[in-house]
Amino acid sequence: MVHTFASAEDFLQSSHPNDSSCVVADVQMPGMSGLDLLTQVRTRGNDVPFIFITAFPDESVRARALRAGAVGFLAKPFAGPVLISCIETAVNRNRGGAGK
Repeated sequence: MVHTFASAEDFLQSSHPNDSSCVVADVQMPGMSGLDLLTQVRTRGNDVPFIFITAFPDESVRARALRAGAVGFLAKPFAGPVLISCIETAVNRNRGGAGK
């Protein structure tokens, strides 16, 4: 099941941060950035896998996201199968505990 949110803040105010298998977020969003969202979720003790997408790929931002625990960082445009593969990897890692 997929849930969408208008903003990072809306996601944080929902019940879904605690029952998500994977979060796909843009790096640059109005209000809270994707990296700030990841930080907030981790601060709450949640280790849900994050995949970031961006139209403005920057190696320093990519490195920061991966250091913060992101499992993927995709530059737009990307092929649908690439995103699906990344999500499958994240969900399998989350379920199986691999890499933890």
